[in-house]
Amino acid sequence: MKFIHTADWHLGKIVHGVHMTEDQRLVLQQFIEVVDEERPDAVVIAGDLYDRSVPPTEAVELLDEVLYTINVDMKTPIVAISGNHDSAERLSFGSSWYRHSNLHIQGKMPQKFEPVRLNGVNFYLVPYAEPGVVKAMLDDDSITTHDNAMKAIVGKIEETLNPNEPNVFVGHAFVLGGKTTDSERILSVGGSGCVASELFETFDYTALGHLHSPDALKHDKASYSGSLMKYSFSEAKQKKSITIVNMNPDGSFETKYRSLVPKQDMREVEGLLEELLDPAFYQSQKTEDYLKITLHDEGSIIDPMNKLRMIYPNVLHLERKWEAVDSKRKQSFQSVKDEKKTELDLFETFYSEMTDRIFDEKKRGVMTSVIEKVKREEALK
Repeated sequence: MKFIHTADWHLGKIVHGVHMTEDQRLVLQQFIEVVDEERPDAVVIAGDLYDRSVPPTEAVELLDEVLYTINVDMKTPIVAISGNHDSAERLSFGSSWYRHSNLHIQGKMPQKFEPVRLNGVNFYLVPYAEPGVVKAMLDDDSITTHDNAMKAIVGKIEETLNPNEPNVFVGHAFVLGGKTTDSERILSVGGSGCVASELFETFDYTALGHLHSPDALKHDKASYSGSLMKYSFSEAKQKKSITIVNMNPDGSFETKYRSLVPKQDMREVEGLLEELLDPAFYQSQKTEDYLKITLHDEGSIIDPMNKLRMIYPNVLHLERKWEAVDSKRKQSFQSVKDEKKTELDLFETFYSEMTDRIFDEKKRGVMTSVIEKVKREEALK
């Protein structure tokens, strides 16, 4: 049985003020082409179809078009769940009759964990839910964290699971050890938002959503597909893809990956302003890409953003390297200050951070005299 694992489409996403819907449309057209070429037995979408609970009209229309093309025109079954960005109620609308065309969307947490059975494989659909929701549903006061909640859910599934058939878990969670990026919403503070990967050992394959890199988790039987596109500059070096899973009757499987390439990439560029405006440099660049530019110039620069946008029209973020360095130094100094060190120790740290020179004994002696003089004067006031 072959299925495609994808997640985190975030339709309706806005990145640095830019609406990404048309970019998403182009990438989803590639996705449809992959479905047409691969002819899978199912498409699995592991949450965050939308970027927010009340998506814009254009995003709703795009999702409707894509699901209709895959499910109705191409007659490919779809199994999908809601993620932490989705509205569970919104995605649940119509799900009872969608099943008649093998479109299985689990928006809200089910009362019974019955699998969707396709071509001999059992798909257990577990949408994102806060621990309090699971606590109330299962009437279990011990559930206080996402890990508690997931353990209880898996326990319920195991009560009726047939271990002699291939079983796939579809979930949306932050699995412990996964690597995050800036565009993912934190599920909760501290460590209470994490779930242990050991919870999914019962299943032959776990199709996860939430973390945006396909390399976010190293695990034999559980993986993230990654997001549809790059949604922050912290993802600039990631290669986006979808996962093709070929599952055997005994539950073993092989995977391969298909890349999705946007019309405009999201990249980071840095250098001197003069260098970036030099035709010798920019003629070898994809100047239409979405860019974060870091300038190495010292001193003031007149209107650098407009100058850059004459060449690179989609500069989304501009920063100065030395301003970033100074900010880090200030943060470092503040953390040292908070450690309740002596005035001399604080000045030594400040001097080293600001000058990168050695604070020798001669300088220490001078500052000791200055500090003692100031203290005496303060005492006399």
